Amino acid sequence: MPSATKKMKTRGPGAGARRGVRAAGALAAAACLTLTLAGCGHGDATRPSSARDRAAGAPARFGTVDCRQAKCIALTFDAGPSENSARLLDILKQKQVPATFFLLGARHIEKYPELVRRMAAEGHEVASHTWDHKILTRISPAQIRDELGRTNDAIERLTGHKPTLMRPPQGRTNSTVHGICKEMGMSEVLWSVTAKDYATTDSALITKRVLDQATRDGIILLHDLYQGTVPAVPGIIDALKARGYVFVTVPQLLAPGKAEPGKVYRP
Repeated sequence: MPSATKKMKTRGPGAGARRGVRAAGALAAAACLTLTLAGCGHGDATRPSSARDRAAGAPARFGTVDCRQAKCIALTFDAGPSENSARLLDILKQKQVPATFFLLGARHIEKYPELVRRMAAEGHEVASHTWDHKILTRISPAQIRDELGRTNDAIERLTGHKPTLMRPPQGRTNSTVHGICKEMGMSEVLWSVTAKDYATTDSALITKRVLDQATRDGIILLHDLYQGTVPAVPGIIDALKARGYVFVTVPQLLAPGKAEPGKVYRP
């Protein structure tokens, strides 16, 4: 399955970094190809509907949406902020759609702090994609804590809120990662829809891939740092709204249940 790495273009890392993005995406796709995520360390993932069911008797809704009744879907973006994020936020504001942003620290949060503030101010969920996109299953527990802690601290300084959600790079996780996330008060969020936007600049193809995979309670994975992605977003939103979908953040998708630290969530 896909995931994101470093930002591209000359204002960030150069051609070598772009080649690294493509290579990482290809590796992830080969390693975690099926939606069952076999071999990727999270066969025990909790579905959004299960999280809601466990909160029987809770208040009827979270914010303005009750996903027990509405046909909800979550739009999520990895590996920002980037030079494309301002335009994306403009689109989301115009379309009145909330999103969940899993942000990278190095060269992203560091470079675009004003966009992190804007994401939070405009009602989006701001979450972690680690500091430097290290594969968490390949590093030591101390390094895992550093990857998550540095990102959490940076986001908290900018928004006033410490993230409670994270997405492991390439979706790779294991019991060690689960345990550290539990210690740090974080839940892991995976996905059910991928456009493989790391491998194409064709916005029409990105749109088609999302629409072909979209289902109720789905979690859509996109990356706003790639050039074909943001232009695809208006069409994705309009088509899914026409199908009766309501866009929500990940916490809204789970509500009235709440993401539990140390747990993995995936449709």
